[in-house]
Amino acid sequence: MKKIFSLLLCLLMLVGMVLPALAADSDTVSDVAAYVYKTVSEPQVGAVGGEWAILGLARGGADIPSEYYADYYANVEEYVKAREGVLHTKKYTEYSRVVLALTAIGKDPANVAGYDLLAPLGDFDKTIWQGINGAIFALLALDSGEYESALREKYVDYILQKQLADGGWALSGESVDADVTAMALQALAKYTDKASVKTAVEDALICLSEMQNASGGFSTYGEQTAESSAQVIVALCELGISLDDTRFVKNGNTVPDNLMTYSVSGEGFRHTLGGGTNQMTTEQCLYALVAAERAASGKNSLYRMGDAQDLAGDAAGLAGKHADVTVKSFVAAKTFADITGHNNQAAIEALASRKIINGKTEISFDPDATMTRAEFATIVVNALGLPQQSQAAFADVTDSDWYYGYINTAYAYGIIKGVSDTEFNPSGTITREEAAVMVARAAKLCGVSTDYTAYEARNVLAGFSDYVKASEWAYSSLAFCYDKGILDDSVLSIQPKESVTRGEIAQMLYNMLSLSKLL
Repeated sequence: MKKIFSLLLCLLMLVGMVLPALAADSDTVSDVAAYVYKTVSEPQVGAVGGEWAILGLARGGADIPSEYYADYYANVEEYVKAREGVLHTKKYTEYSRVVLALTAIGKDPANVAGYDLLAPLGDFDKTIWQGINGAIFALLALDSGEYESALREKYVDYILQKQLADGGWALSGESVDADVTAMALQALAKYTDKASVKTAVEDALICLSEMQNASGGFSTYGEQTAESSAQVIVALCELGISLDDTRFVKNGNTVPDNLMTYSVSGEGFRHTLGGGTNQMTTEQCLYALVAAERAASGKNSLYRMGDAQDLAGDAAGLAGKHADVTVKSFVAAKTFADITGHNNQAAIEALASRKIINGKTEISFDPDATMTRAEFATIVVNALGLPQQSQAAFADVTDSDWYYGYINTAYAYGIIKGVSDTEFNPSGTITREEAAVMVARAAKLCGVSTDYTAYEARNVLAGFSDYVKASEWAYSSLAFCYDKGILDDSVLSIQPKESVTRGEIAQMLYNMLSLSKLL
């Protein structure tokens, strides 16, 4: 029997005959989304009233205010800060779940209040403490934003090793569970080009088909539940298999047909047919309906979030920013081998993940090295997303230099000046006071008030033992940078004439962009 099913699947894939997914009723999706939005009025970190609700609403494109997602993100930040980045010491699915939700709303899980929520998923042994569930959700989380990880294959292999003889999976024991089997398929869906995965998927589909009952649904521990049908729907959509595929139609009933039997108009979904509506069930059913609708309309699947946009609305900048200043969106998580544990690690990763700043090499950033004036001009132009200007400004910056456009642009927007009327000295290093002045000018372009009177500046700087060593032309900018947290005021000396490091510049720009609501 398995061979027949395997041959059929292979034939369908070879001739391109996998049918389009059965469309989910958009009105139904909208109704359920409206119910979840109303019920989960203040989403928090949690399996209920948190990430799964956010996932369904965000991936479904629900018409709800950006403040809703902004409030959720603020709650995540507070939660993470209160726990110093430790969501749980054992259950690493906590990290995976939050990563999925943050990716869905276009936020960077590698930098949440300065903490990297992806990092724990780089510990294989701790992640699989929860068994197959840990591996499944770690893989889904890492793949949702195509985040860098050396453990993908290990997670895939671990899932394959846990497959039972009849093709399915279970949390424990030898009794196949429909929910876990469907979730394993969701995690493996991206890897079917690998022969071992393809075989495992084919066997699992046969197993699920044989488990489906006459009503089109599935049972968990002997009880028919809405969640089982929801997870199978997501699995089929992730695999690109039509929801009316003949293998998953029993007695004329599809899996979506079965799912809708649990629906109660205006009240969500029931866990079982004999019970009342259930919030956890409703949230899972919402994202299953969203998965079906996305498949029907040819969009990225539920868990492939390369199309995710920033939905929180808090990275649009200040009202007074220059029209040419734009938000630099998160592209892909990026880190460097030599910044692990560094004071400026989070800032460097946040800027690198937006292609604002580069390493010295692909794997090395050299955070404690000095930065040249040309390099600074480049990253500040990138940070503000400014359109490049081509008019030559300095005799020692020619059109054959890689930094030509960046220096001319930074000069045109008033961020930098030359060391003389005709020279810029692109290879010279940046001092701390020069960096403060340039960052303050950039902040002003972003709509931030940066002006400090001489009295105000001295009042801010008086607590530093060496402030009198700073140039008077830098007082106001230094005061602004310390007063607004762009520079760290816990260090009681300014060292204004010292060269600033690459890591420090990254931190200053990160703090300035955060202040300007551009991150």
